[in-house]
Amino acid sequence: MATDKRVFTLRLREKNFEKIKVIADKNKRSIAMQIEYLIEQHIEEFEKEQGVIYPDKHNYV
Repeated sequence: MATDKRVFTLRLREKNFEKIKVIADKNKRSIAMQIEYLIEQHIEEFEKEQGVIYPDKHNYV
């Protein structure tokens, strides 16, 4: 199955991993999908406060 997602290693403190696992289970998501969702939510919040991020330009407006 092809995907456009980049693969990388993420190290988490054990207690954070376990808490995310509980949240993921309650939301019927995998741990990876829960982490991605949390990151997307944070990016959205950041952009509302700071402006849209343009990764190719390494800046935001």
